[in-house]
Amino acid sequence: MNAPAEPRFQLDLPIEGMTCAACAARIERVLNRLPDVGASVNFAAERASIAVGSQSTPAQVIAAIEGAGFSVPPRRVEFALTGMTCAACAARIETVLNRLPGVQGGVNFATETAAVQLTPGLADEQAVVDAVRAAGFDARLALPANRDDDQRRRAAQWHAEFRRFLISAALTLPLLAQMPAMFVGGVHDLVPRGVQLLLATPVQWWVGWRFYNGAWKSLRGGAANMDVLVALGTSMAYLWSVVVTLAGRHDLHVYFEASATIITLVLLGKLLESRAKARAGEAIEALIRLQPQTARIERDGQVVEVPVGELRSGDVFLVRAGDAMPVDGVVLDGESSASEAMLTGESMPVDKRAGDKVFAATINGAGLLRCRASGVGEATLLAGIIRMVAQAQGSKAPVQRLADRIAAIFVPTVCALALATFCFWAWRSGFEVALVNAVAVLVIACPCALGLAVPTAIMVGTGRGAAAGILVKNAESLERAEHVKVLVVDKTGTLTVGRPLVTDLRGLAGHGEAQVLRLAASLEQASAHPLALAIVERARRQGLDLSLPTGLLAVAGGGLRGTIDGTDYVLGSPRFVREQGVALAEDVTGSLADAGKTLVVLGSGGTAIGVVAIADALRDGARAAIARLREAGVRVVMLTGDNPQTARAVAREAGIAEFEAELLPADKARRVEALKSPAGLVGMAGDGINDAPALAAADVSFAIGSGADVAMEAADMTLVKSDLAGVADAIDLSRATLSKIRQNLFFAFVYNALGIPLAALGLLNPVIAGAAMAMSSVSVVSNSLLLRRWKPAIR
Repeated sequence: MNAPAEPRFQLDLPIEGMTCAACAARIERVLNRLPDVGASVNFAAERASIAVGSQSTPAQVIAAIEGAGFSVPPRRVEFALTGMTCAACAARIETVLNRLPGVQGGVNFATETAAVQLTPGLADEQAVVDAVRAAGFDARLALPANRDDDQRRRAAQWHAEFRRFLISAALTLPLLAQMPAMFVGGVHDLVPRGVQLLLATPVQWWVGWRFYNGAWKSLRGGAANMDVLVALGTSMAYLWSVVVTLAGRHDLHVYFEASATIITLVLLGKLLESRAKARAGEAIEALIRLQPQTARIERDGQVVEVPVGELRSGDVFLVRAGDAMPVDGVVLDGESSASEAMLTGESMPVDKRAGDKVFAATINGAGLLRCRASGVGEATLLAGIIRMVAQAQGSKAPVQRLADRIAAIFVPTVCALALATFCFWAWRSGFEVALVNAVAVLVIACPCALGLAVPTAIMVGTGRGAAAGILVKNAESLERAEHVKVLVVDKTGTLTVGRPLVTDLRGLAGHGEAQVLRLAASLEQASAHPLALAIVERARRQGLDLSLPTGLLAVAGGGLRGTIDGTDYVLGSPRFVREQGVALAEDVTGSLADAGKTLVVLGSGGTAIGVVAIADALRDGARAAIARLREAGVRVVMLTGDNPQTARAVAREAGIAEFEAELLPADKARRVEALKSPAGLVGMAGDGINDAPALAAADVSFAIGSGADVAMEAADMTLVKSDLAGVADAIDLSRATLSKIRQNLFFAFVYNALGIPLAALGLLNPVIAGAAMAMSSVSVVSNSLLLRRWKPAIR
């Protein structure tokens, strides 16, 4: 490594794509060929330490790494933003961020956040904060520790604005009270003009200062937002009225009531909008409130109560009856049940005993549990759900792009229309009429409704999904799920439970089913074979007392022989027991074998006395879920690596007409690609590592919650319940959310498309225009809140 004498930059970069030490050596050679660059690449850590002198730049270093066939993965950072007042502000910040080298950012007006991808070495957090501040706004890292502070700040800000509104309303009411007389009898100045001036001035300059401040910051940053429209419109009406009043021109009208009422109504609209947006984001707050604040742990032989934040992985904690689990863990001692409804949406409690997993925030039942912590802090399932919901709520759906493009040019366009309106009416009817109509154009135009139409619906939709056990990775996935026309499902672990279970018992030669099960389980209780475990589990679940066999002899690949209570028994596959001299008729096993089940036969004295059928049983509700998907117009195809006979049996039981068997993971991915068509998207539901290629190939992918982490990483949506019905719920949620988005966009576009021309034609009073503008964004958010009524299908 030939480090430069005076390095200007010291970079520590993560590198993706290295597969061996030769890759690290190649990157090192490529970088050290750059002028004034010294590099050392650590293959084990997958990082490069690079000193860059004056003759090269970090951008050239990144380009050299990418040119060598590797990449520097970006970091995802979220920022909390303040100072935005409308969608035009969000569009401005987004434009500023994306101009920075090594930065890709998206701004969500509804959540007041920016999700930013930073390329290490080219950009850092401070560069983002500086750029946002230069644009007239403010930003800081959105950290979990800052969430409470942000909540308190927003609450204090809302209450301060509410007090201003009450004062503004009290000052505006006397002005507003004279309006009916103006409209009905043409009587003006019921309130003396001097008094009108005294009442309107504090509303204009004190209450309305937020609009001037926002307009100045926006213009200083090189853009225009809603504040510009409000400040410009109300200033025109107010200043005209001041000039007329001070000049004593009683032959001309004053419009103090218009300027004051517009400010008061817009402020009211902003207050209602903030409250509605807070309700739209309640899903995350509800999840955060679930986790208890303290935990009872074993320390030095005593049980002490400590803050949850002090728990470490490996600590032993106790959970009393009715208490919430403080962190994720594994049960060491005790038996109880736990309500996991807050995580999965499933109302039935889940039994917990030694070896079972417990999850933070779930509620313990009637028993005492002693558990070992396995996931604490940000490593709990609850924390992961919160992160995923927050990420989805902060992401952008493709349908929002049109609204964003319009919002970016909305305010300058409206200002141009207002100027054109003023010029036309000044030529046609004089200055006063031109002023009124231009003010009406300025104050009725509202980019906020456009900016809130999509993100508020996404916020509520993803929140409702989380409550129902549907975790959405991003807004684009939620939008695409609506268009799924073909759903590919894996068999093992998706349609089936993923482990062998006893499905059928048959007693022969006068033996009962319970007796057959007791004898088979007694012989199998020392075995670790999956089929043996299934038999023993069924016997214990039925409360059967097992006997201790003697003379037990296991035959690899066949079965076993043993003696119970002085009687010799043989247990194993049909072929094995026949080889041991047991007579077994084909009609006894034929129907079960045809159903793709594994048969274990129990024999004694040369006679078959019972048959145990074992299979990877179909999940409860799988058949109903498939039927529901078909009713929704979704074609279901099963792809599996299992043999054709078993695949056919499972497909028949699940009600699936199309299936393919004996497929490798790569084959599944190719089949998914082949099913794609312009008529609709292809979804894939799976749970295992072998499903990851097919999940990645699908247009929309669903990971079953009990599956492997790699499957969940590859999937667009995770179903916490491990229930295929969740796929139907996810598609239904997508359709409901997109329906609300279309309604919101329709209202936002139609409102502006009708309102602005009516104002330009002189058909709208400025006060009515201001009220309409104030209510437009509130109506959009309120319509999104109706999504809170969505519920998964009852099953």
